[in-house]
Amino acid sequence: MIHTFNVQSTQRCQLLDITPQIRRIIEAEKVEEGVCHIYVPHTTAGLTINEHADPSVVRDILAHLEKAVPRNGDYRHLEGNSDAHIKASLTGSSQTVLVSNGRLLLGTWQGIFFCEFDGPRQRKVLVKVIPC
Repeated sequence: MIHTFNVQSTQRCQLLDITPQIRRIIEAEKVEEGVCHIYVPHTTAGLTINEHADPSVVRDILAHLEKAVPRNGDYRHLEGNSDAHIKASLTGSSQTVLVSNGRLLLGTWQGIFFCEFDGPRQRKVLVKVIPC
């Protein structure tokens, strides 16, 4: 079964911690051992795994992505969101996390983040848990 849930961003660029939603899906599936695939079907959004204990990490990631790929760069794409496409390519559109003993195998400080680069918008996240 593929699980889908919505994420509502409130800013143009934003990292939203979706770890709790993913954990609830793992619990509902009752998978003890397996893999969890997380995917976003959007060209201007992505996924990353990083520290979720200190909010300054999220701020730093967003600030340096903006510095590396500025909103108003020399782009040819006419929709005005070329930077969002590039940032989404840098983060990627999927993540895979191992599941063991019914829990995501994340590091102590790790969380799963939905990366919005062209918001605010309502987006979808798809999750597939595969038992092993």
